[in-house]
Amino acid sequence: MTESLSVTRTRFAAGIWEGEVRGAGERRPPVEVIYAEQPVPDVSLSADESGRWRLRFVVPVEAVSEGVHTLLIRSAETGETLDSLTMLAGDPMDGDLRGEVALLRAELELLKRAFRRHVREG
Repeated sequence: MTESLSVTRTRFAAGIWEGEVRGAGERRPPVEVIYAEQPVPDVSLSADESGRWRLRFVVPVEAVSEGVHTLLIRSAETGETLDSLTMLAGDPMDGDLRGEVALLRAELELLKRAFRRHVREG
């Protein structure tokens, strides 16, 4: 039985994502990077001197824009997602995040009141 693939991010700087792929042994890992349901071009996968596989790709320019953008790193054989990179940008995100935090605070207050009532009655 072969070990399943895993990906660990080692660095993300200047639009270049780098990581390590494990579980492939000596064979080239079947890894692909997908953005907007399309393969990311120029994905580099190379073995280093210790036998580890290094994965490297440039984040597509289209993914660096307003909104939420996700790149998937997955097994080309099984389609299993091994890792992902999600980027959030732009003014609309501020409102969304504030709204989510406000909702969480309201739910927390509701739980606190219910807990206090339970302790008082119990």
